[in-house]
Amino acid sequence: MIDPERLMRHPIPEVRQKYTRKDTMLYALGLGLGRRSSASYEQELRYVYEKDLAALPTMSLVLGYPGLWMGDPATGIDVKRMLHGAQVVRVAKPLPAEGEVVGTSAVMSIVDKGPGRDAVVVTRRRVIDVAKDELLCELDNVSVLRGQGGFGGEAAGAPVFVGIPERTPDLVDHWELDERAAFIYRLSGDYNPLHVDDALATSVGFPRPILHGLCTLGSSVCSVSRAALGFETQRIGAVAARFTAPTYPGQRLRTEIWREEGELRFRCFTEGEGAACVLDNGSISLTS
Repeated sequence: MIDPERLMRHPIPEVRQKYTRKDTMLYALGLGLGRRSSASYEQELRYVYEKDLAALPTMSLVLGYPGLWMGDPATGIDVKRMLHGAQVVRVAKPLPAEGEVVGTSAVMSIVDKGPGRDAVVVTRRRVIDVAKDELLCELDNVSVLRGQGGFGGEAAGAPVFVGIPERTPDLVDHWELDERAAFIYRLSGDYNPLHVDDALATSVGFPRPILHGLCTLGSSVCSVSRAALGFETQRIGAVAARFTAPTYPGQRLRTEIWREEGELRFRCFTEGEGAACVLDNGSISLTS
């Protein structure tokens, strides 16, 4: 069982990581950028070609990552019943196209929804540019621990995400998820075999390997950026969204976008067989 005080103090490994221009291009390729068939091909080149190379803001999600530390028996968490419930990215400085970073992580809050119900753990990772000793971003990971409540923790304090406007979307964009997306994206650091191993995926109830949730999120942010910002991703100050269903490589995303003061709100659906809302309560805060 989870001991909330012990979990709050659990030491999460600090991660020092060097990344190259090749890594920056590989991350963008994993999201599906660089296809000549794309309506925004010319705008995408700066993320996949070394000439004037720029890093996508969501690339921070694969930097300084401490791995599946919750799998340590000392945490009291059953990771087999854990879901990635939501993600927040707060941009402090634009990511360099190459460099060295340090990621430091800590548990920020634990919510106990009661016996037989879920628990929610929020972990924050701060990514620091080693060369300049500057904060590049803060990343809040919201983990849902299914049926692991009832340990006597606080019942309030779960993160709250923005609502979606009750009107027709201002913009709709479509983004193709490459059939090889999981194989490419995993090379950025998330080697969980669930995303590529058919036998493992079917053993836990999926018809085939699912796509990394953070690949879906990164792709959706690209979709919003293309439709609403002309792919000027440097205007992105923060991103937040809830994961509501899995996606599969090769599916097509339909991203609905609303313009609000100082931000964009969005949600994503897959199309075709098994269509579902896969990202909800999405928001992108804009810098001036």
